[in-house]
Amino acid sequence: MKRTYQPNKARRAKKHGFLSRTGTSKGRQVIKRRMHKGRHKLTVSDEK
Repeated sequence: MKRTYQPNKARRAKKHGFLSRTGTSKGRQVIKRRMHKGRHKLTVSDEK
């Protein structure tokens, strides 16, 4: 049986990256919340 999570960097960045977050109002809220909380990585784009 194939597992649920099949890693793919391109798909991950497209769905959860900084540009896709800033593209919607709810995504901007996510970034704002994470900044307020003090996260070092706001989105998966910061994983480098």
